Amino acid sequence: MAFFRIIFTFKAVCETLLASGYAQSSLKDMQFIDIKAIHARSSQKINTAIAKVLEHGQYINGPEVEELEMNLGTFLGAADQPVNCTAVASGTMALEIALRALGIGPGDEVITTPFTWISTAETIALVGATPVFADIEANTFNISPIEAKKAISRRTKAIIAVDLFGQMADYSALEAICKEHGLKIIEDAAQSFGSQQNGHKAGTIGHVATTSFFPAKPLGGYGDGGAVFTRDKSLSEDIRAITNHGCKDREEHYLLGTNGRCDSLQAAIINAKFCNFRDEEIRLRQEVGARYTQSLKDHVNVPSTLSGNSHIYAQYTIRSRNRNSLAEALKSQGIPSAVYYRKPLHQQKVFSHFSSSKKSFPVAEEASAQVISLPFHPYLSQAEQNEVISAVIEHEAI
Repeated sequence: MAFFRIIFTFKAVCETLLASGYAQSSLKDMQFIDIKAIHARSSQKINTAIAKVLEHGQYINGPEVEELEMNLGTFLGAADQPVNCTAVASGTMALEIALRALGIGPGDEVITTPFTWISTAETIALVGATPVFADIEANTFNISPIEAKKAISRRTKAIIAVDLFGQMADYSALEAICKEHGLKIIEDAAQSFGSQQNGHKAGTIGHVATTSFFPAKPLGGYGDGGAVFTRDKSLSEDIRAITNHGCKDREEHYLLGTNGRCDSLQAAIINAKFCNFRDEEIRLRQEVGARYTQSLKDHVNVPSTLSGNSHIYAQYTIRSRNRNSLAEALKSQGIPSAVYYRKPLHQQKVFSHFSSSKKSFPVAEEASAQVISLPFHPYLSQAEQNEVISAVIEHEAI
């Protein structure tokens, strides 16, 4: 019975994503992100992996968690020198643990982008520090190194760069700034896992990096999950301890920690999906993205990929000055779309008491008014993609 409850839970996750705006319902069967198609590619491995966990009953800290950490660490590093990886309960928890491990707290400031999901700034505030926003680059939607440098004060301790929509931020510039000012850099690779920059994989930049296994992410689980990465062995030990109530041994607590553990079922599912993600889906995502760009570049503002970057397209996001009418036109033809993000973080009520939120960030504000994301996943057929392309071109020609 437990096995069938897992399957029903997966179905519920898919339906929830469809209902919550990750994929607007359409007149056709086209999905914004076809999680079921992705599942089908690894379904036999997934079912076997779930059954194995149910059989051994180690739902917390089972062998699947260590296997996941080794798989991810080896993917980012090498078999003989893997990147230190700690699997955690969610991408949000990964960010909070990273901040705590770096000793960031009350009185500190952390610079980040206002154009992203709330978790990035939320976790800064949750550890007692102050989020300080810096505007983005218009072409990549990522934090502007120039604006980040302007935001540095004597209280600044770190910069969190978000690799938005699947492309890594300008880390050459950001790392130079952090080195000059003695700051830590945290890479939020929730949307970029699987991409690269000048031969360096997302998740390997800076002092610490994080990612998310939320179902809609490039490597998604069937619930929440995440990971924290670092090449610093000592820092990795603290990260692992904070994840498990601040202890190395069961009743010896040397840090203030939390319950941030990744459960064995999620680890098993991600392990089962990982090989297909690594061997097929990264390439397919780039091919789908390239087809969109080639067909739409003369009609709308398409994603710009920095020199030296590869893009994994967590979302394929374009700009349109008539965003709302484009969304309606797509919907009328049975084509789903989504908007990430309608309101930048500095305009969110929860951050209104921070001085940084009283400023204007015009590039982020313009992006929030113009961006729209098109259906995207590695198994989007060319026929479906052609429908989307034709509908966008038809609308933009009006």
